[in-house]
Formats: sequence, C-alpha cells, structure tokens
Amino acid sequence: MHVDLPSGIRIEYDRSGPADAPAILLVMGLGMQLIAWPPSLVAGLVAHGFQVIRFDNRDVGLSSHVTPGRRVDMRAAAVRSMLGFSVKPPYTLEDMAGDAIGLLDALHVGRAHVVGVSMGGMIAQVLAAGWPGRVATMTSIMSSSGAPRFNFHWTPATRALLTPPPKGAHEAALLDHMEKVWMLIGSPGMQPAKETLRGRLRTSLHRAYDPGGVARQLLAIMASGDRRKLLKRITVPTLVIHGEADPLVPIGAGRDTAANIPGATFRPIPGMGHDLPEALVPRLVDEIVAHCGAAGRREAA
Repeated sequence: MHVDLPSGIRIEYDRSGPADAPAILLVMGLGMQLIAWPPSLVAGLVAHGFQVIRFDNRDVGLSSHVTPGRRVDMRAAAVRSMLGFSVKPPYTLEDMAGDAIGLLDALHVGRAHVVGVSMGGMIAQVLAAGWPGRVATMTSIMSSSGAPRFNFHWTPATRALLTPPPKGAHEAALLDHMEKVWMLIGSPGMQPAKETLRGRLRTSLHRAYDPGGVARQLLAIMASGDRRKLLKRITVPTLVIHGEADPLVPIGAGRDTAANIPGATFRPIPGMGHDLPEALVPRLVDEIVAHCGAAGRREAA
C-alpha cells in the first residue's frame, strides 16, 4: 500500500493489527526496506495490543526515489563530515521526518509510539524534538546523537559500508557484497544460516535496488551533524537501546544519546551488533512494550 504526500513523495507502507489500537511507527535505517523488520518483532508488538506501521523511507524500497543528480564521492563526503565541513544533501533528516508525519496524517493517526533503528533512530529523534505532540514515546535503537567523536570510525564495518559494490555486478556478486557487509555489522554468533541470510538479501534485492538512494540517505545523515542541542529539547518518554557488540556505531554513541535526552532510559544489550537478530527479538519486544506501557500509565494517572 502507498500514500502520496503533499510534498510529492510517495511512501510505501504496511499496517498490521487493529486500526483503532495504539500505533507504533517503525522507522528503518540506512538503505533498509520495511521488510527488514523481523516479522516476529511485528507480530510480537501486535500480540501486545498495538497496531504496527512500517514504511519505506524515501529513496529505498517502493517509496519515491529522488531524481539523481551528480554522482557523489561518498568517501570524500565522509572525510568532509569527519573534519567538520558542511555536506550538501538533496534532502535532510527533517524532510524524512516530515515524510513520517505525512504518513501518520494520511492514516489518521494522531500520535504514535516511534521506534527507529540506526538512521531511523536519528529520524525518530528529529520527530520527537520537532513534533512532540505527535510522538507518544520514542525508542532510539543502535543510533547516535551525531556527536563528532562517534562519527565514521574507520573500522572494517565502516569501510565495507562506504565501499560500493562492483560496477555492473551480476546478482551473485551483489549478494556476496551485501552478505559481507551484513556479516561485518551483525551480532556475533547470532547470524542466520548462510542460505537463510542470502534468501533475505535476495528478496530485498528483487524488491528494490538503488545504491544511489542509499548514498543520498547517507548524505542526509552527514549533513545533520551534531544533534545534541536538538536532543536536549526532547520531552517525550525516551528509551535508548544499544548493542554492546555494535561494530558500526559504538555503544558509547548510545550512552551519549541517552545522556543528552532529559529523563531518557538507557538499555545496553549484551552480544547485540548493528542488526536485529532473531534471538534478541523477544527482549526487544519486551523492552518496547514495557516502555510504551509505562508512558501510557503515566498519562492515565
């Protein structure tokens, strides 16, 4: 299903659970489609009485892809960002947050619990600060405040993420590249079997593939810069979850995010990398449900 926003952006979405139940809006990370959310996580949230709304951010999946401009050297852009120089994106995280609000408007959802992972956590932060009346609670997972000391550490995971796949590569080579990245950023010892992982990656590849869109999203992250002043404006109940084994966004970034949001709760997850492994889904569901429920009880009191 999709909605066409007044901005001209088309957003592909999926809605699970009763339409009159409290809404949880799931915001996915860099280059990831709505199908990247584990079905067991969606089902677990629905089983606890929520409706769950997933969507493709602009430039991925079946949502609108921005008209490509000139080719961007992502490594050069990353260096500029690391050195504190400005980066000019075709759109911003604020624009992407506006897409999420437009989707809620189209679905007649006044307020939602917002859960974002990685870049999606950054978009969730912008939503909570900029549209507090539309956000019941915020959960930021494996994300960052944009503080310079946590940006773009040159690790094998970072290098793999910023290295494009071979030009003109056939499907098998693309899957090899995607698998390499996934294995570098994922939770150690909790990765699915090789054929299961390749099957998921193949499904994603066949649904939509646009490396230029991923680059444009990454530019939006780089241009966002340090959001710590923004985070201090957040007043909605906030939960920050971060894996202790995250090789892409270090756990210190999660601690820093929580430290800069008034009243935020920080939950480190042992063994968790930069993914949502099936073994940890029950823990993640419990954390999100407890956070949303506690906020609801405070409002009712």
